[in-house]
Amino acid sequence: MDTGRCWLTVGQNMESMLNKLKSTVTKVTADVTSAVMGNPVTREFEVGRHIASGGPGLSWRIYSGSKKSTKQEVAVFVFDKKLIDKYQKFEKDQIVDSLKKGVQQLTRLRHPRLLTVQHPLEESRDCLAFCTEPVFASLANVLGQYENLPSPVPTEIKEYKLYDIETKYGLLQASEGLAFLHGGVKMVHGNLCPENIIVNKSGSWKIMGFDFSISSTNPSDQEPTYSCKEWDPNLSSLCLPNPEYLAPEYILSVSCDTASDMYSLGVVMHAVFSDGKPVFKVNKQDIFKSFSRQLDQLSRLNPGALTKIPEEVREHVKMLLSVTPNVRPDADQITKVPFFDDVGAVTLQYFDSLFQRDNLQKSQFYKGLPKVLPKLPKRVVVHRILPALTSEFVNPDMVPFVLPNVLLIAEECTKEEYVRLILPDLSPVFKQQEPVQILLIFLQKMDLLLTKTPAEDIRNSVLPMVYRALEAPSTQIQELCLNIIPTFANLIDYPSMKNSLIPKIKSACLQTSSLAVRVNSLVCLGKILEYLDKWFVIDEIMPFLQQIPSREPAVLMGILGIYKCTFSHKKLGIPKEHLAGKSIPHLVSLSIDNNLNLNQFNSFMAVIRDMLSRMELEHKTKLEQLHAMQEQQRSLNISNQLNQSEEPKSTPSPGNQIDSIFGGNSTSAGLNGKENGSSVPPPQPSRVSLTLEEKQRLAKEQEQAAKLRTQQPLAPQVLKPATSTSQAKDLTGSLMNSMTSLSSLSLGGGPRQGPVQAGAISAGFPSATPMGGVGAMGTMSNGFGSGMGFPSAGMNMGIRPAGPPAPMYSGMATTTSTPNFSALTQNQPGKPPDMSALDSLFTPQKPKVTLNQMTPVPTPAPGPWLNQFGSQQPPQAAPLPMGGAHGGFGMQANPFFSPQNFSQATPTPTPAMNTGALRHSTSVNNDLKDLFG
Repeated sequence: MDTGRCWLTVGQNMESMLNKLKSTVTKVTADVTSAVMGNPVTREFEVGRHIASGGPGLSWRIYSGSKKSTKQEVAVFVFDKKLIDKYQKFEKDQIVDSLKKGVQQLTRLRHPRLLTVQHPLEESRDCLAFCTEPVFASLANVLGQYENLPSPVPTEIKEYKLYDIETKYGLLQASEGLAFLHGGVKMVHGNLCPENIIVNKSGSWKIMGFDFSISSTNPSDQEPTYSCKEWDPNLSSLCLPNPEYLAPEYILSVSCDTASDMYSLGVVMHAVFSDGKPVFKVNKQDIFKSFSRQLDQLSRLNPGALTKIPEEVREHVKMLLSVTPNVRPDADQITKVPFFDDVGAVTLQYFDSLFQRDNLQKSQFYKGLPKVLPKLPKRVVVHRILPALTSEFVNPDMVPFVLPNVLLIAEECTKEEYVRLILPDLSPVFKQQEPVQILLIFLQKMDLLLTKTPAEDIRNSVLPMVYRALEAPSTQIQELCLNIIPTFANLIDYPSMKNSLIPKIKSACLQTSSLAVRVNSLVCLGKILEYLDKWFVIDEIMPFLQQIPSREPAVLMGILGIYKCTFSHKKLGIPKEHLAGKSIPHLVSLSIDNNLNLNQFNSFMAVIRDMLSRMELEHKTKLEQLHAMQEQQRSLNISNQLNQSEEPKSTPSPGNQIDSIFGGNSTSAGLNGKENGSSVPPPQPSRVSLTLEEKQRLAKEQEQAAKLRTQQPLAPQVLKPATSTSQAKDLTGSLMNSMTSLSSLSLGGGPRQGPVQAGAISAGFPSATPMGGVGAMGTMSNGFGSGMGFPSAGMNMGIRPAGPPAPMYSGMATTTSTPNFSALTQNQPGKPPDMSALDSLFTPQKPKVTLNQMTPVPTPAPGPWLNQFGSQQPPQAAPLPMGGAHGGFGMQANPFFSPQNFSQATPTPTPAMNTGALRHSTSVNNDLKDLFG
């Protein structure tokens, strides 16, 4: 129980301590804020956060701030009088008077190496305050002395490391400041130490802390003399200079001179290279004894004590730390030490003296600056060089020389640094149109601007500058702009490119009188096509090409290039409709221009051929796909179309079922079905799921089939014999005279072939009716024999018993142009007929058979002429081919139209001729009479 009470008590004590600490911190903050707020400085300046400390004993707190009227950035130095509450009143007054003296002296002095005071010292009941240029920290803070700093120590101070160039140039600036005090003002600073060297916002080292400065008592035209006060150890440390940086003579001999400040500079140099440590530590309780011992050590200074100092300046530092003041170099001599002849240090020094240079000197310096900038640390460039460069933007003549360096620095900055440090100064420059070099420089760095500039600033500042360049009166600016646009086109947002940039390029191309600008416009468009969409190119770019008025070869090749890029690009492409209707006609008209040479013409034709090939391939592929779809649909629906016929229903045979499933030939199915005596199978419901479009197509096809079934058959046309008015040789009479003996021929024949049934023929020709019944003929008889042997091998002919000729034979005479052969029935006895007149009607064949050889001979054996016409082919079961009936009657059945049939061998092997095939029969004469009337 006691243990628990003990722990409870400890917890309460810890809590009370934390609360007390918290209240103390809050109270201190409130006290500081209240102290500052009561000072007249706050009437004109806003006081920000606590950032650093400086001055004698780091007693001045440094705050960030800004002027209320102009928002100009400043640093506010505040000395809180509560820090000296422990002293007596007269000591407080001494401290305050010393601090006042230092600030008042600093306010009267103006030099680039001295801290610039923006507002003089103001005193209130609680504090002293004055305002200066923006400050980063004191050198003592940078070297690790954190007294009077906010808690925790700001990260930027804790991690701050001096670069060599910053150290070199900082020491050089301090030397130049002493040179000004010693030579110009005739004053000894008296307390030069890291506490009184301020590093401003741009990195420059500035001197302050003139609390113990000593002015010359002699007139300005005489050698200066300085009176020194004796060291009083009873005074407060704030009323005394820092003894670790004082020269020995100041304490030991109560004398001082400008050389005393040079000694202090030597100790500062040692501290900078030694992490803030001075040469000697001084016991402030026994200052005289410490300086006496220090004097002995300096007289025999060990070289090892200066090992951290760079070798180039080590000897000079040793001289500065000499016991004898006359040996120490003066400030002017130190500034000329080769150690400070560094390129970076010289560059920074030149920037600090720019206000003394004219425009010509500045321009020469800015031209060589891009070679130096990469060698300098980024912090030095951003905080030291960049502000000096941007300050020159107010001088338009210097902008073309300054701008390349600013953009070079922008490349090394982050986007946040660019927006914060560079863009505010660049925005007014974007709007400048004179001199023209400004536009050229911006265009060359457009990728940088579009990458790091926010989108809103791009729309408001950067792109309007590009548009102005396209409309500039200088063709050089226009050409450069058109050449550079493709390099950053991928960084421009699509709406800006579509609605603003492309119209400007098109306008520049159409309105310019410069051929170079027009050609560059076309080239620019060709290069940025890949960033546009397909239909924008077709709707906007392609019609624009036909509006270009000039026909120079370079312009024509530029147009061709745009067509070729669009046509061959994977993302773009030109549709075949546009190719056929617009692109190819336009290119063809351009290709025959007389200004083109052979190579250029060949280039046009190559593109045109590629377009034609692509168009043909695409359209052919489309048609093939449509045809395949139609065939597939027809195969799916053909069974339904066949089942809609009006034939009586019967049980389908297995063969017909297979044909209906696999889309068999309807013609052969119909023929075979008729011959086999089977009927068309009943319609079967389709089990294939059809889409709406397929059902609509099927309905249309069924409607078309119904229309065809109800259509009337075509009536045969009667061909009138052509009457010839020419008085040619009467071959007909000669033929009748020479063929009178034909009636006496006794030709025997086998059974006659009747015509094929009409049903079988009509099944093979569903779309038309044979003319005049000719399609229904069997073997035709022309009077020379009972069987001519002309039917096609593919015809499916039926056999009819011999009998009277069908009525359709009577129509033969009216449907052909064959002359009347009735005279052939007259015989001329005693004289063999001469048939040589007909030899010219027949083409030569091997063996050649003349009509004389066809005359009857005493022997009853049939002649070769009759052998050719006497052999018959057996009927074939193959279906009748399309159009076979018309061809067999018109050209093949008549030997006068196709004489080679007289000697043509049959394509299929024939059986042995029957000896009774050529038998004397009265039926032969009857057939001749029926044929020839």
